[in-house]
Amino acid sequence: MKIAIIGVGNVGGALAAAAQQAGHEVVLAADHPENASKVAQETGARAADSLAGAVGDAEVVVLAVPASAVPNITAELGDALDGKVVVDATNPLNDTYSDLTTTGISAAEELQSALPQAKVVKAFNTIFASRHGNASEDGQPLDAFYAGDDEGAKATVAELLQSLGYRPIDAGGLRMARTLEEMAFLNIALNARNGWAWQSAYRLVGPTG
Repeated sequence: MKIAIIGVGNVGGALAAAAQQAGHEVVLAADHPENASKVAQETGARAADSLAGAVGDAEVVVLAVPASAVPNITAELGDALDGKVVVDATNPLNDTYSDLTTTGISAAEELQSALPQAKVVKAFNTIFASRHGNASEDGQPLDAFYAGDDEGAKATVAELLQSLGYRPIDAGGLRMARTLEEMAFLNIALNARNGWAWQSAYRLVGPTG
């Protein structure tokens, strides 16, 4: 699968390494191309010198940036994302990490409104960067929730999640991204409040098949 990852911080870098190891073709882009080049060298991915250069041939575009950076990215790329599967891995946390910046809507729904011709899927946001490349616990795969309104796009994202070692769980339409963003906020808040090691993850137990 040809994957473009925009953002090369903890999440983008970890996803790049895991996707490369899983056999995908990964290209990275960032505001500062030298940062993309550095992470590309570390992960085996390829660096693009611009956002447009990264997404041109991509089957899947992953936004692994702070949520506040998304409007600038969508404004820059515009119709370059038309028809593409765009994975929103962001979480709309406020500056103090005490709440979300959204009310009554998810960041993913806002992204879909800004990119009406793209196929937005919420995914990866409930998983800490430290778990990419370490997608199991006690021999069982961690759960990776995803949500979107395009069934074909969701199937593509599920395939990507499974290739990285996760158990994909379809949470439903993009409206459910509101819940996934709150789930991520809960996990972040628990780790911050309790001094945990930022390794906790979700896994449903009991009969789910």
